[in-house]
Amino acid sequence: MIVGVLKEIKTHEYRVSVVPAGVEELVRRGHRVLLETQAGVGSGLQDNEYREAGADVVKTREEVYAKADLIVKVKEPQPDEWPLMREGQVMFTYFHLAAERKLTEAVLKTKCVAIAYETITDRQGHLPLLTPMSEVAGRMSIQEGAKYLEKPMMGRGILLGGIPGVTPAEVLVLGGGIVGTNAAKVAAGLGAQVFILDVNLDRLRYLDDVMPANVYTLFSDRITVRERLASADLVVGAVLIPGARCPVLVPGEYLSMMKPGAVIVDVGVDQGGCVETIRPTTHADPTYIVEGVVHYGVANMPGAVGRTSTFGLTNATTPYLIALADKGYKKACAQDPGLAEGINCEHGKLTNRPVAEAFDMEFEPSSVAAR
Repeated sequence: MIVGVLKEIKTHEYRVSVVPAGVEELVRRGHRVLLETQAGVGSGLQDNEYREAGADVVKTREEVYAKADLIVKVKEPQPDEWPLMREGQVMFTYFHLAAERKLTEAVLKTKCVAIAYETITDRQGHLPLLTPMSEVAGRMSIQEGAKYLEKPMMGRGILLGGIPGVTPAEVLVLGGGIVGTNAAKVAAGLGAQVFILDVNLDRLRYLDDVMPANVYTLFSDRITVRERLASADLVVGAVLIPGARCPVLVPGEYLSMMKPGAVIVDVGVDQGGCVETIRPTTHADPTYIVEGVVHYGVANMPGAVGRTSTFGLTNATTPYLIALADKGYKKACAQDPGLAEGINCEHGKLTNRPVAEAFDMEFEPSSVAAR
């Protein structure tokens, strides 16, 4: 099989979908790998490293799209790439279709097979290809939030951990999953007072056991959200429903309860976000202000730490990529129901129910596995 590896073109996206070790394994198994030149430079990986691993380095993404049976990416195809996608071509990447109807319609129009990292599950029902980037984004949410709490960044002028004699910042984490757990760890480590809200009591019990003393767990309901928003300096949106749009936990009218200069970092922005007023931003222009509250909505946060993110991501994706290349998508998905959960679009059919429900579009089960 011909596997295509592209240079990401989303603004300030520095990750790459395959590292040289992955190329070597694919080539060893008899596959051909076409790599767009400079695809790995943002992660500190040079073309010669890929050549040594057995890749054929080509000059343009058009050539990769034209020849590859299987395209592996990091971020969703951008509008300039939509015309290059072909019927029957397998696209393996993050899609987050529930957040963008135009992308969903464009992918359906190409009649490609869209296999989304974010909806693949393992035997425990976890999301193995979302987990490493959730870990990165959760930790980065505090790093970025702390920066934008600084006065020159239009924040409150607060040091997250405070100093002796001065109280630390209060951090509110909405969601106790992978993102929320990692955010709380970093915030607590810096000395902030941290509150984690979730509706899963078993998860709250677990977090209560493992978190340090400056982390408090609370059951999430509207009253508690409003109370904690009023005192929070930094709010981290860490809510995810696999494949679907995030529920709105912070309606726009709640912003008036918050302190001027407070900061919101909504990690789920690429799934619509749990804050009503959040919208996608870029690393080049990451924030905007609504009702005096700083909003950070960068949709590809892990892209800023490309090398860490690339190796973390490819550790998880490469076994699935090899299975798709070795067996073809139909056989690989038939043998792995969790991988089949990744099929979001197939030959012009929308095969992910939550996406179909988000846009009131027709849902059809995948030909590989009815869902």
